[in-house]
Amino acid sequence: MADRIALEEHFICDCLLPYLEADMPHVSGDARARLLADLSDLGERRLAAMAAAGVSRAVLSISGPGVQAEPDAAKATRLAREANDVLAAEVQRRPGSYSGFAHLAMQDPAGAADELERCVRDLGFVGAMVNGHTNGVYLDDPRHDPVWERLQALDLPLYLHPGDAYRLPYVLEGCPELRQPVWEWTTETASHFLRLVYAGVFDRFPKLKIVLGHMGETLPFMLWRLDSRTKFLADKRPLALPPSEYLKRNLFVTISGQFDDVPLAAALSALGADHVMFSVDYPYEDSAEAGRFLDRAAIDAETRDKVGRGSAAALMRL
Repeated sequence: MADRIALEEHFICDCLLPYLEADMPHVSGDARARLLADLSDLGERRLAAMAAAGVSRAVLSISGPGVQAEPDAAKATRLAREANDVLAAEVQRRPGSYSGFAHLAMQDPAGAADELERCVRDLGFVGAMVNGHTNGVYLDDPRHDPVWERLQALDLPLYLHPGDAYRLPYVLEGCPELRQPVWEWTTETASHFLRLVYAGVFDRFPKLKIVLGHMGETLPFMLWRLDSRTKFLADKRPLALPPSEYLKRNLFVTISGQFDDVPLAAALSALGADHVMFSVDYPYEDSAEAGRFLDRAAIDAETRDKVGRGSAAALMRL
């Protein structure tokens, strides 16, 4: 019987439901109703889905955008704390099954750093998740250094989850099929991570651990080219290492929503099994399908165990 850890597993609480409803992908009415019901359930239905994937522990996080979409910093801070307290209560009810990622109001980085520490020290959370930019401010902005400093001191990961582009790229206009999870979120989130690289965040905070879902949003394919083309740039900001080295050192990925041997092979080859972890992306993906994929993936037993549990347990000290 599998004993897996999954760490892109979403839920929603009442105080953040309006942000989710305003930003959900365009799906049928039936699919929307099912997603909202599954996100709101933290009981038997969710536990059954975990069992179908062989998951013994799910690290729960707010389904985006959450407070990243709230313009008022004080309100965002209040709502993030409320959501974290709701999650903590659910984790306490089922400590053998659930862990939590802190939801952070990045509008106030110093306050977010304090909330992160409260969530870890007092609530037992195992890291944080941020849903993309916060009202157009990306995480490479130096104002976020207090959060990076605290996260590095706590030695826990930040899961950088996709969010909508602040301004829709022109290339996506007139092609709604490419919006949000089909393609927009991939390029948005990969670019967001690379902003951290080129802004020198990982030189200032070399022990940071950033998690991306969906096999790393195509970045494992790009290591050689990032190094090759960066060498030719004029007036580039100085980095201590080639770009690929930051990906190998600071980037961790989950298989969420990418149940295919090709991207799995790329992620393992580029980053190593210690940096690749199982996830479902519940309820947006099918838990049983995720479990079957890892059961049958073209990898050896030791790698399967690392991806299924070992790498996540080490990253979050579970």
